[in-house]
Amino acid sequence: MRIFPAIDLRNGQCVRLKQGDYNDETVYGDPIEMAEQWERDGASYLHLVDLDAAKGDPSENGEVIEQIVSHVNIPVQVGGGVRDVDRIKTLLDKGVTRVILGTAAVKDPAFAKEAAAQFGGDRVVVSIDARDGYVATDGWLETSELEAVDFAVQMQSYGIKTIVYTDIAKDGMLQGPNIDALYEMNEATSLNVIASGGVTSLKDIRELSSVKLYGAIVGKALYENKVSLAAIMKESSTC
Repeated sequence: MRIFPAIDLRNGQCVRLKQGDYNDETVYGDPIEMAEQWERDGASYLHLVDLDAAKGDPSENGEVIEQIVSHVNIPVQVGGGVRDVDRIKTLLDKGVTRVILGTAAVKDPAFAKEAAAQFGGDRVVVSIDARDGYVATDGWLETSELEAVDFAVQMQSYGIKTIVYTDIAKDGMLQGPNIDALYEMNEATSLNVIASGGVTSLKDIRELSSVKLYGAIVGKALYENKVSLAAIMKESSTC
């Protein structure tokens, strides 16, 4: 199972938000140094979220993203505020390996289909944030009537290869992932499913591996020293 250390960007800094709340932020310092540290600790892929772009300012962290890509020798995927093909192209031109679509794909599924056709389904990822099994949008402020599994199946039919699945109730809470929901998603599709939210311990890694997930994003647990990336990488390699 592939492990993705998360780096959330805001105002050029590495931060973490609790439950997606911009008013509940912890700053962890220089994101370039953090990226280099995760690579030294064994990461084979990085997961970046541009929180400023998600709020409508895609220019704030552009240089930082480009520097991260140039300072590490591992692939980087980036999400946050990707609303059109120009933004996808801009990120790919910076050397980003995969670009993640969020709310824009939910509100306009044809956008995801167009993006997969233009850039390749292996370079465009769709992020599915769910509350009680239903897709949430707009920074988790709204919950749609669309079931997460149904949306994933639709994205698969459009050529998307990978999704990031976040259980909102688990994100940033250090309480473990929603294994049942992830298992259901994995069984219902042939997508590469990346778990996001709540991954806290080596036990969580073992449970995620047991349902044969493609990958897992680890964020707050690393920054709060609940578990080391080196230990996670060792555990994931033996599962």
